[in-house]
Amino acid sequence: MSQMLKSSGAMGVATLISRVLGLVREQVYAGFMGDGVVASAFKLAYQAPNLFRRLLGEGALTAAFIPIFKQKERTEGEAAMWESANAVLSGLILFASIVVGICLAIVSLVLAAGSLRFSSGGDAVFPPFPIPILGEDTRLVLRLLQVMLPYLLLVCVAALCMGLLNARGYFFIPAMSATMLNVVLIAAVLLLAPRFGDQLETQVFALALGVVAAGVAQLGFQWPTLRKDGFRYRWIRPWNNPTVREVVRRMLPATVGVAAFQLNVLIIAFIAFYVDRTLVASFDYAVRLMEFPQGVVGISFATYLLPTLSGLAAEKKYPEFRATLREGLGYLLFVNLLAATLLLVLAEPMVRLLFERGQFTASSTHRAAMALAGLAPGLVAFSSVNVLARAFYALGDTQTPMKISVACLVLNLVCSLWLIGPFRQLGLGMANSITAYVNVWLLMRALRKKMPKLDFIPLRSAALMLLAIAAVTGAVAWSGQHLWGIRWGHATLLQKLGEVFVPMAVAGLVYWGLAVALRVPQAKEVSRLVFGQLRKLRAREIPSDWPRG
Repeated sequence: MSQMLKSSGAMGVATLISRVLGLVREQVYAGFMGDGVVASAFKLAYQAPNLFRRLLGEGALTAAFIPIFKQKERTEGEAAMWESANAVLSGLILFASIVVGICLAIVSLVLAAGSLRFSSGGDAVFPPFPIPILGEDTRLVLRLLQVMLPYLLLVCVAALCMGLLNARGYFFIPAMSATMLNVVLIAAVLLLAPRFGDQLETQVFALALGVVAAGVAQLGFQWPTLRKDGFRYRWIRPWNNPTVREVVRRMLPATVGVAAFQLNVLIIAFIAFYVDRTLVASFDYAVRLMEFPQGVVGISFATYLLPTLSGLAAEKKYPEFRATLREGLGYLLFVNLLAATLLLVLAEPMVRLLFERGQFTASSTHRAAMALAGLAPGLVAFSSVNVLARAFYALGDTQTPMKISVACLVLNLVCSLWLIGPFRQLGLGMANSITAYVNVWLLMRALRKKMPKLDFIPLRSAALMLLAIAAVTGAVAWSGQHLWGIRWGHATLLQKLGEVFVPMAVAGLVYWGLAVALRVPQAKEVSRLVFGQLRKLRAREIPSDWPRG
């Protein structure tokens, strides 16, 4: 468990840096384009390359290949291991290139057919003016998508390289590669956008070019470490390769689930775009804010657990497998429940502090805060789904999470369509949170059937106690924020900082103190690790010959 906390902690530090830069990027976005039509068009267009990134580079492909990669390392040696990596990477490059080409052709044809003039024979044209088939907002989405599509290939390769490095025990460098995306996109807004004219509708194309440049930077940042570890890329024909065939066979069921999820997200985003032009952008700002704790804790744990659980499963160490999974879920629950409580109670002050400037108005703050309030209760579930799915992948089972995912996606679509009308951003957040908890419940039931000796009862007891502590913590945070607003308000930057961080600090101390006092196991272990690291740092600062006592 100490190794899990240290490894995921190192990656968590890198992810924390990336998420901080990600928040800075979103702040720059908010001041630059607010949450209006242009912002929603850009964010909607960006979701399409993300669909294929998660389909090809992350999720299904990584989950299918990493167990094979680890098995090759243990049974056949490094030469066979790297050969399998070359074959899969070659297949990914080929397939992603085909997808980019097809998508570019389709988007170009749709744009070309966007306005038509019908001839009635001879030189007469009827009617004597173009018939707009595509609205200007939709055309903007498609034109931005045209520019960003090459990012799909770059980021898929970068994501697979991240999986290879994680499997080889490198967590910090791959996690830091995401900082490259944020640095490049911030630079695109501040340095490149002013060169694209005076109108926001043209300046936004600087961001689209920045996305492609960011894909190059993410891949380039990881490549030296991969080469240092012994990897040398060479083309291997993927269509007859047994490793590629096995990866495809394993990933197809999971691909259905991942593709269904991403298509679901895209469909809901398109519906939201036409229900209310501010919905996509304001909801996306809330998602980015919620992904801060999810990335630092949930994704870090899940990324560490996939190769770890895969190794334990390959060696048939099932008691250790069960213990590692249960402890990982316990620590995730302990940390993310506090984060979820603070995000829910302090949603509006957080959004106001981070985003309210430039084109992002007080109305924008209210809309994004409503979305965050709907998403925050689902934070624990979102992270748990990642961990539980990786437990199935480590066991070589990609079908069960896929089936559960598809069922939950149908539920999410129904809930979104039901709630988006009356509740707008809040409804979208609520639909995602409800679906996530149903997903966790179904995954746990299925995992218990697969591993009857896996016992979640200790987790249930800890969860009930932590929920009670979180309720007290939430009341403390709400009272602190309310009192601050009455006494000092939020007119200046200093007052906005105090409105968020003073209640947050007090509530965090209450949460930690109550958990330690009530002997929550996760609180004791985290406290022991933190204070142990602090003692080591202090010992390094004091020279060995310094008089003690």
